[in-house]
Amino acid sequence: MTIQGVHHVQITIPRGAEEQGRWFYCTVLGLPEIEKPASLKGRGGFWLQVGDRQVHVGTEDGFDRTTTKSHIAYQVTDLAGWRQKLEANGIQILDSVAIPGFDRFEFRDPFGNRVEFIQPLS
Repeated sequence: MTIQGVHHVQITIPRGAEEQGRWFYCTVLGLPEIEKPASLKGRGGFWLQVGDRQVHVGTEDGFDRTTTKSHIAYQVTDLAGWRQKLEANGIQILDSVAIPGFDRFEFRDPFGNRVEFIQPLS
């Protein structure tokens, strides 16, 4: 009996914000949307493919996402290029505490969710 890995992660955005969410996650970050099962489509939100894992973007009201340290960390290439792209789209970059062997930064998505981009040092 073992835990074999992470299947998916869920984040939330406000109800009715799917169009803005797709713009940020699919257009700005370039993550492909994948089909949700028919039984879950009525709940709102959308799903994304990230490498061999999934990120489920659900909808939820009455929650201040800016008050939590909870986050998702995406391992990326060209961290400097990502910083430029995000800043060009009006995203404020937040410095992170150093982790040996990695370069990284954080930001909040348009809904307040904390996001980290991390790249191993060569």
